[in-house]
Amino acid sequence: MTQHLKLRIHVTEPWDFERQAGTAELTGWTTDHAGPDNEEWEVHLDHGFDFNKRHIGTLLVGPRYVGERLERMFDAVSGFPVRLAHRQDGEWHFAFVAMISQRHDKPAPDGQADDHQDHGTI
Repeated sequence: MTQHLKLRIHVTEPWDFERQAGTAELTGWTTDHAGPDNEEWEVHLDHGFDFNKRHIGTLLVGPRYVGERLERMFDAVSGFPVRLAHRQDGEWHFAFVAMISQRHDKPAPDGQADDHQDHGTI
């Protein structure tokens, strides 16, 4: 089974995306990176968002510029420019511009519990 590639997506356009969706920072994962011929990746968001009275939980990510390939994201220092599409009426509609980068989850320091554990009360 292919490992999930964890992604961080920072939406830059439309200019009022953060106001409408409540955040400009999205996180999600894909397995489409494993196919070297995949020119676009379907990204499943960890937490969807509401935009124009629709809930969006999956995005289609493609390179922003002609001739670019998504795997160049691994060489980028601060992110890679992409265009994002969402499903509407069974078809993909490109509506957003963003920067994507690989997300590396920080492991909990030794001897400390992570935020998801019940610490109880004293």
